[in-house]
Amino acid sequence: MTLTITTANLNGIRAAKRKGVSKWLARNTPDIWCMQETRAPQEILDEMFQDFGATYVEQGRIATPDDLAAVDDVCRIRGRAGVGLVTDRPVERTRIGLPGLDEDVDSGRWVEADVRTPQGYEITVVCVYVHAGGDGDDIKEVQKYRFLDAMTERMRELQDIAASGGNQAVICGDFNIAHTPIDLKNAKANITTHGFLPEERAYMDRWIGQMEYVDVMRDLAGDIQGPYTWWSQRGRAFDNDAGWRLDYQFATPELALTARGFRVDRAEEWFKRWSDHAPLTITYDV
Repeated sequence: MTLTITTANLNGIRAAKRKGVSKWLARNTPDIWCMQETRAPQEILDEMFQDFGATYVEQGRIATPDDLAAVDDVCRIRGRAGVGLVTDRPVERTRIGLPGLDEDVDSGRWVEADVRTPQGYEITVVCVYVHAGGDGDDIKEVQKYRFLDAMTERMRELQDIAASGGNQAVICGDFNIAHTPIDLKNAKANITTHGFLPEERAYMDRWIGQMEYVDVMRDLAGDIQGPYTWWSQRGRAFDNDAGWRLDYQFATPELALTARGFRVDRAEEWFKRWSDHAPLTITYDV
């Protein structure tokens, strides 16, 4: 039995709903769906999750919309950030936020759920939306590094848990970093651009090289250019596939070994109508 995990930046959950994201959900219906940039208050999210639950019912995945488990965190700054996770699998525990990050700008960016897999294992699934940052040493870049520091410490804890026989973990989301030159179309032209700064990319080097996390999509795809998950809406970036890979699933080693395939949903309707990010889905045999 397999488990599908999708991560998708919605660029506003209300706008995505108006523009037809439910049609995508009906075609795909992932076991676990991690969402970033929900940008909505709690009452709207509760209503949306009920609607999504109805789709899972229609697809025969659950009995009632209330059976769709959900955890989310609303950003305390109106109209910003926001993350959510829904699943038709049993959820044992949830956690919201990262220790030591108390500023409003850091809210709506990290949730965890301990999920029971079809084979009876318990894994920790994280949905994260990393700060976009800004060029140079401005306040936005400072906020990004502060968040990445706290995130790295929590990832270290999750890796220690996995290595000692506890839950395996997967960190899913929009990281706002392209890791290597094959993760964006024009690497040389962007070496001083936020999202591809050496200082930002070094965090991913540490997660993979020192902490033994696996970039699951890259592990499955091999050393090919792309596939990208984000395109600028300026010019003809999407049409020319001049994109960046900003959306990832980083898994602890034992879980990564169960990955069987991935899909980047680069459908024109998603990009043109709903978001500038493509959903990334990975199938695990757990």
